[in-house]
Formats: sequence, structure tokens, C-alpha cells
Amino acid sequence: MGGSVKSIAVLGSLNVDLVVQMNRYPNPGETVVGKSFAQFSGGKGANQAVACGRLDASVSMYGAVGKDIYASKLLQSLKESNVNYNDLQHCTDTFTGMAHIWVDTNGENSIALVAGANGRVDREYIEAVLPKLKDYAWLLLQLEIPMDSMRYLLEKLPPESPKVILDPAPAKPLEQLPTRRLWLITPNEHELQTLTAISTVDIDGIQKACRDLIEKSGTRAVLCKAGSRGAFLDDGHRFQHFPGFEVRPVDSTAAGDAFNGTLAVALAQNKSLPEAIGMANAAGALCVTRPGAQQSMPWRKELDDFLNARNPNK
Repeated sequence: MGGSVKSIAVLGSLNVDLVVQMNRYPNPGETVVGKSFAQFSGGKGANQAVACGRLDASVSMYGAVGKDIYASKLLQSLKESNVNYNDLQHCTDTFTGMAHIWVDTNGENSIALVAGANGRVDREYIEAVLPKLKDYAWLLLQLEIPMDSMRYLLEKLPPESPKVILDPAPAKPLEQLPTRRLWLITPNEHELQTLTAISTVDIDGIQKACRDLIEKSGTRAVLCKAGSRGAFLDDGHRFQHFPGFEVRPVDSTAAGDAFNGTLAVALAQNKSLPEAIGMANAAGALCVTRPGAQQSMPWRKELDDFLNARNPNK
């Protein structure tokens, strides 16, 4: 693998994604005929690790899987994407996590999660891998593993390193976490609204919600992922908009994970935060142009070609 030694760690979920494409979502009590079905490797943690690995970063995945056919598929995907997974926990008494995903004709998705082995990422596991996690420059977290484990980890980490980026998905109250330990929180519009109870339908609302989350959490910055609108950053001093890229969407599954993984890679390569956000927007745009989670993550050459085509003078 390329990149710096002990550059990026990802602690989080590994899921098999069971995806149904349909014209529209069913109403309660209604049956809608699906257009197609597919199975993909997913889980927000594993997706972000794959996003890093495909961009030639040195990245390691921490989490848990069952001992079943789904686990084998997930491990193969990590291996093919240059992700180190030597410290994963293999649970013999439960199944690998699952996500049931509905995708409509606009590429929007709804997801139902079943935790499985992801629920076994407990304090005992955190204690076992903590000495290794302390040695990374960057640590990516999400909310598909137990919140108690997240709190324990953040309390035990050294105060300054690694720098921690939290993707608060699925959105849950953050009050029980020591959020001042976080370097950056990266909700999407819906998660930001859930976390703050402030409408994010317009830019003014996003700005108010970002500042509210900074004040409540004590984190240094909030970066809102806003799909085709790009991203919005509040660093506690000013509010900035980073426009997205116009593409034809097919499936928005894991676009936020492509964004977060790419963001971490760019930062690990000493890019400025604005530069990193531009790269992350491009990766998210590429991701939505094809179906699936991990298989939709761009490789380094794809991302470079995409950016060069839109910024020919750079």
C-alpha cells in the first residue's frame, strides 16, 4: 500500500448490503414490485476504509464480522482495495451486519440496518486495539457501532492524536460522547437537522445548524455534506460553501462515505481543509454515478482524471 505508515485508521461497521431498485418507495401496507436486486459489500466503516485504500492511502480497518459467507465477501472487498484488516474481530456466535437498501429512480435511498457482529465492537475489543489506534495520524468514526464503545474510545485516546473525524450516521444524540475530543463532525443535511432540530432546507438554516452544533459539541468545526449542493464548512470563525459537481445520479448509497474517506486521505497528504473538501466533493460525485457501496468508490486515477477534466489548468 502507498502513503505514510500508520496514516489512517477506520473503526466502524462492516455490512452486507441487500439492494432493491424500485420506481418508488411503498406506502405502509403496500407492496411495490422491485426492478432489480443486488448484493454489495458495505457498512459505513468498511466503505470509508475502501475509499481510502483505493486512493493509495495506508489504511487499517477495525471492527467485527461474523463467520459466514457474507464476512468472506467483505474481507475480499477490503483486500482488493488495499485495506489492512488484520485486527478485525471474528464472531462465531452472531451474523455479519446487514443493511437492507431501497433505491428509487432518482438515486435516493432508504436504509434499514441489522447490527449483527457490529454490536460486538464492545469495550473489551476497544481496549485490545487501543494501543494500535493511538499510533495513527487520523481516525474515522461513524455511529453504526455501540455508542458506549465510542464514548470509551474517545475518553481513552490521547488528547491530540489521532485527529478524529466523526460521521454522525445514522444520526443519534451526541450528548453521551466527549465531542470536544473530535477534530471534525461531518453530518449530511438530514443528520444535521436531526442533531440540532434546525431546518436545513436552505443555506441560512445550514449555517445556523452548523454553528449550533459547534456550540453544543465543542468540536472545532462542522462540515455539512449537501449532495449536489456540495459542502458547507463552519470552523467556528467563518462559514464557507464548497460547490459540488454536476453528474447524473444513479445511486447515492455510500456517497458520504466516499466523501469522508477522500477527505481523510487528502488531509493525511497535508492538503489544506478547503483543498481536501474539493477532492471529497469530487469523490462523492463519482460515487453516485454507479450502483452499490464499496464497488462505487473511485480509484485514484479515476478521481484524478475527473478533477483534471473539470480543472484543466490545475
